[in-house]
Amino acid sequence: MKTIINAVWIIVAAALVTFAAEGGKMKITSPAFQEGGTIPEKFSRNGQNANPSLRIEGAPAEAKSLALIVDDPDAPVGLFTHWLVWNIDPKTTEIAEKSVPKGAVQGTNDFPDQRYDGPQPPSGTHRYYFKIFALDRTLSLKAGAKRRELDAAMKGHVIAQGELTGKYSKK
Repeated sequence: MKTIINAVWIIVAAALVTFAAEGGKMKITSPAFQEGGTIPEKFSRNGQNANPSLRIEGAPAEAKSLALIVDDPDAPVGLFTHWLVWNIDPKTTEIAEKSVPKGAVQGTNDFPDQRYDGPQPPSGTHRYYFKIFALDRTLSLKAGAKRRELDAAMKGHVIAQGELTGKYSKK
């Protein structure tokens, strides 16, 4: 019996390692800026306030939906959310500039608006994180939900994620 239990644990451990290596990591990129690079003014509140085009890779086959969160951890008030989008089709590989994926739902950011609002730091250079999450379910949140509601709904349901970082400085 002990041998069977040990064998089961080895199989479970191998499955978790495989999942972490293959399904746990997604990739999110943008043709507008490189990882760690400067976000063009066009995508800021000083410019056109349009979301940049985003490319998504590596969503696990078992994903039921994707969620996108854009935030700024350098804001004077602490973490500041710029965009919340959920129930994105898991087959989505691109979010076009100035658009929301068909069928997706937007939440209320910290401006507070129910849309993308780009960088507009009060001073210095801030980092902006574009985070993509693959979820094992769709979310039953209503449009306009806030960040804490989205975080709570996603808790325990994230099966993979990726992150893109950009920087923007006060003009």
